[in-house]
Amino acid sequence: MRDYGVGAMILRSLGVRKMRLLTNNPKKLVSLKGYGLEVVEQIPVEIDPNEINHDYLKVKKEKMGHTLKKV
Repeated sequence: MRDYGVGAMILRSLGVRKMRLLTNNPKKLVSLKGYGLEVVEQIPVEIDPNEINHDYLKVKKEKMGHTLKKV
């Protein structure tokens, strides 16, 4: 599992307390909240599945909980 602590500390040192986050990964929101940052909006970054990436995106959605509506 990735640790977002260093990135969160950098953001806090720059004065960031609230943000709009571009991600499909809901675990990032929970992690950043744990470091005292508030995600006021999650903006999904979704691409169209194709024959090359469909299985990969399906795993991200089903096993990792990513927010992917097109898969």
